[in-house]
Amino acid sequence: MSLSRRNFLKVSGLTGTMLALGYYWKADAKDAEIIKATDAEDFGVELNAWVHINTSGKVTIFSHRAEMGQGVYQAIPQIVAEELEVNLNEVNVVFAKGDNKKYGSQITGGSSTVRTAYKNLLNLGATAREMLIQAAANKWNAPKTDCYAEGGHVYHRPSKKKLHYGELVVEAAKLEMPKNVVLKKRSEYKLIGKPLPRLDTWMKTNGTAVFGMDKEIPNMLYAAVERNPRLRGKVKSFDDSATRRIPGVKDVVKVKMGVFSTYREGVAVVADSTWAAMQGKKALKVVWDDSGFEHLSTDVIYKRMSEALKTKEGLSFKKQGDPNIILKYAQKKLDVVYETPYQYHACMEPLNCIAHYQGDKLEIWGPIQAPDWVQDFISKEMNIPREKVIVNMTFLGGGFGRKAFMDYPHEAAEISKAINAPVQVVWSREDDATQGPYRPGMMYRCEGVVKNGEIDAFKVRLAGQNNDHWRSGKKGEPNRSASEGFLKPYYETIKNLSISDVPFETPIPTMWWRSVYASTNGFAYESFIDELAIEAGKDPMEFRRMYLKDERVQKLIDKMEEVSGWKSRKQNEGYGMAITECFESTVGQVVKVSRNADGKVKIDHLWAVMDCGWYVNPDTIQAQVEGSIVMGIGAATIHQVTFKDGKAVDNNFSTYQMPRINDIPPIDVYVMDNEEQAGGVGEPGLPPLAPALTNAIYDLTGKRIRKLPFNLAEV
Repeated sequence: MSLSRRNFLKVSGLTGTMLALGYYWKADAKDAEIIKATDAEDFGVELNAWVHINTSGKVTIFSHRAEMGQGVYQAIPQIVAEELEVNLNEVNVVFAKGDNKKYGSQITGGSSTVRTAYKNLLNLGATAREMLIQAAANKWNAPKTDCYAEGGHVYHRPSKKKLHYGELVVEAAKLEMPKNVVLKKRSEYKLIGKPLPRLDTWMKTNGTAVFGMDKEIPNMLYAAVERNPRLRGKVKSFDDSATRRIPGVKDVVKVKMGVFSTYREGVAVVADSTWAAMQGKKALKVVWDDSGFEHLSTDVIYKRMSEALKTKEGLSFKKQGDPNIILKYAQKKLDVVYETPYQYHACMEPLNCIAHYQGDKLEIWGPIQAPDWVQDFISKEMNIPREKVIVNMTFLGGGFGRKAFMDYPHEAAEISKAINAPVQVVWSREDDATQGPYRPGMMYRCEGVVKNGEIDAFKVRLAGQNNDHWRSGKKGEPNRSASEGFLKPYYETIKNLSISDVPFETPIPTMWWRSVYASTNGFAYESFIDELAIEAGKDPMEFRRMYLKDERVQKLIDKMEEVSGWKSRKQNEGYGMAITECFESTVGQVVKVSRNADGKVKIDHLWAVMDCGWYVNPDTIQAQVEGSIVMGIGAATIHQVTFKDGKAVDNNFSTYQMPRINDIPPIDVYVMDNEEQAGGVGEPGLPPLAPALTNAIYDLTGKRIRKLPFNLAEV
């Protein structure tokens, strides 16, 4: 009765002989060699992902990436099951432990899981299928061509005999793997490309899905941490006398946690419940040491960015032709600045992590986007062999890049070591909102010249914190994401173009946020393209068509025009559009706005067209694009993180408000069908929203919005 469902599946899934297949991970993430191993517990080779079939016929597929709502838990088995010829509702999915020697990169980010692994996953399923078919043919002493697989069975056409996979797996495991297996054509797919219900929906509906905050282990204590409100600050002293009098409090310890090359200090209250730990935290009296770095406020940050854009050329990221000469002698030119704010990730599940330090090893459980990074970092920080740092992934209640960091697992590990017991550290909403890291605030100076209805010069300088500087500590090179979101075909048709990064630093921690720099770049670039179109006297859609000569983009524009009714729009309606690209997917959006009875601007409708190439589940794509748009509306019109004296001001949803259902217009999502390489899905739907919306507002009102966020009711 004490055996959990999860442990039962682990034990039963490893019972008996198995056919275990996986990938040998080569240097190129897109190139993997299929390997075979008959020992399910010790493969002895480096794997990326694998499938197990036991003698009962049960198929277990290991997910090597985190599931935070984006659909990996569905996509990986849907791909493998297609070629393996098994019914998806009969597949068991298990999160793999952190181990990049087996799985390669396990970092769930950059919308990378399907686009970097789908071909390998298809080959994995097909290889297993062919081995099972061969085993059946051998058992029947029949030609393999007389046999076929379907629904977890192999059938013999002439005799109508059948055997389930469990009856074949022992012999199949002994066979030499076939090379160059033939994959299905897309027209033959039964699962891929179909809007199948997600495998995790029922678990998340009935409460059986285990998120980080749900996880429990024996003898676990709980901790809440009072952290320095400034990342680089330290603890000078603290008084815990009142804290220790609170019932349930067990201990109070000073703690230090790291993020890349930077550290934060705090005081941890350990108790027998989360409630007691949080009450003890409130009773702490801490004196902070915040010397040695600036305590900046928002107005100072943006003033410095603005001054930098006025006086510095920056580090060249891309240059072709000579836009500076054209700008110097042009009688008329555009010279405008766009501004985007700092943003908080606002995951519905705040940060949390369980750690159990046991001297010779450390085990971790939690909502973690990058288990291999956690292993690397903690191994070095705590002097533990990497293979002894065991990381177990749970479901994530949102991630958006924040849960790829190492600080919160490291903090839990240090507390567990200090108290010599397993501990779960739970962050409050205020902790989560004020500790960062954040999406960096950015400013863009865009200069351009239009001549004879065409772009004669296009120059952009951007200023804002470079996430790579914090991560690697290396400076002196332009932001490698300076053009993220900007479509590559523009480089072929804009002859005089330059993009430069003006280096800018603050002590405020920044890092990835959904779609990374495309979320800010997209607003500047596609707003400026729109301004150039108006300056040229051209329709914004047709103007982009002139410069985006790529056939796939042309078809995407055709679809945007068709579904939105762009060419038949009415005079009292504002239409705006934008097209951005990131993570190898292109998304175009059209926004329609009008005025309500009070004369205020309202969003009436939104059309989104995604070209992500080869795809798995259109229902997942629709959900991700809709979610991206909702997040984009919040970032464009509602919330931002502001700072005063080096501290985040917006500490909860009372000040960092989320979009409500009445803020969201009807959204129509369309997916382009083609046979191109798979692109990302979870992030590319966000960047076009802000420029499409502000371009629509300009079309309706003649007012150009260049600073985010803005209040729709005040336009």
